[in-house]
Amino acid sequence: MVLIISLAFYITLPVRSTQTLYVPQGTIDGIISQLAKKGYDLSIVDSYLIRIMGQPQQGWIFIGENMLNRIDFLHKLTSSKAMIHKVTLIPGETLDIFFDEISKNLHLDKERLWKYYKEYAKYPEAGIYADTYYVPVGIGEKHLIHFLLRESEKRYKALSEKIYGNYDPRQWQKILTAASIIQKEAANNQEMPLIASVIYNRLKKGMRLQMDGTLNYGKYSHTKVTPQRIKEDNSTFNTYKFKGLPPSPIGAVSLSAIKAAVSPAKTSYLYFMKNHHGTHDFSKTFKAHRQNIQKKKHP
Repeated sequence: MVLIISLAFYITLPVRSTQTLYVPQGTIDGIISQLAKKGYDLSIVDSYLIRIMGQPQQGWIFIGENMLNRIDFLHKLTSSKAMIHKVTLIPGETLDIFFDEISKNLHLDKERLWKYYKEYAKYPEAGIYADTYYVPVGIGEKHLIHFLLRESEKRYKALSEKIYGNYDPRQWQKILTAASIIQKEAANNQEMPLIASVIYNRLKKGMRLQMDGTLNYGKYSHTKVTPQRIKEDNSTFNTYKFKGLPPSPIGAVSLSAIKAAVSPAKTSYLYFMKNHHGTHDFSKTFKAHRQNIQKKKHP
């Protein structure tokens, strides 16, 4: 009788929780242990109770309340289904625009998104891989950034280890920086290795890249690059003024752009010019490049 009374009292004790909760992979005891380490007031008794109620599923779930009694919390832990938002980061887009969109769509604070991104990301830009993500309704800024960065880091680490045999963030930032320019400049995936070849050929010759895409960083993602803008922008992203790659990536990248940055086409191209079909004409000499410019002006 005393045991029953004690148990009845125990299951009414309050549990404090975030509105969304990530259930880790593992056994029931392992899940309870991990949640306890994160500050949840759970014990071995809860492991026994959960075994009666069912097996929690790994992933984000929506709890919906910050304080509820223990039995209700355990029930949600074993039965809640995530209410999902779809979040898409478009290849070439900057975090400034991305965070602006998701702060509006998910009712989050943009400044807090930036705060946690800067605190945890390895890269000033492109730390989040261009892809579609599914996140639970009610997720907070910190959890969202953790989730997006964790998923992106897994992707980057796997790619780097497959290509180089290791994952060195300093080396990978250079790949992401080149890939982000390729992403901005290429008209399609097929052009990416050719754009990459122009970038590396110009770098090898000590030429300035002189590419408009590098000026579409941050809040300038969708700003048309004009001669005036080129003249006034004194940042190291302005590859008309400064030699070498920009100091960091200029936007999100796709797998195709990364592959092109790692394995550029073997060409002697130094120039490219957008044609009337929306793609680019590539050339090896400035004379040929000038002819392509004239062809664009006078078809």
